[in-house]
Amino acid sequence: MANDKKAVQTDAAPKALGPYSQAIVANGMVFCAGQIPLDPASGNLIEGGIAEQTHQVLKNLRAVLKAAGSDLDRSVKTTVFLKSMDSFTAMNEVYGRPEYFGANPPARSTVEVARLPRDVMVEIEVVALV
Repeated sequence: MANDKKAVQTDAAPKALGPYSQAIVANGMVFCAGQIPLDPASGNLIEGGIAEQTHQVLKNLRAVLKAAGSDLDRSVKTTVFLKSMDSFTAMNEVYGRPEYFGANPPARSTVEVARLPRDVMVEIEVVALV
């Protein structure tokens, strides 16, 4: 059994904010680092509330997944980190749009956290099939 792993990097998503890969492909799976709502071109936080931030996070994740040879509709597990559970309904409305995960959304955990990088409202990580 091979234990090869390949790092994924794309300019279509924000650069890593630290010493980690945007994603790792291993054994037919892609493990994406959490994405936050940064504009990939400028590196700046996008303006708006939780809906706009969630949309940008999903766009960033899609870009990383495509660079890995996958897409959001091949996701099997996500973890959503929210600054406040008060944002859950608005985040869920964007997250649940069929253009993201299709008819069979992945398993998901959603947790409220004390703080996220750059004080964003949402961060999402994904595990998907390649």
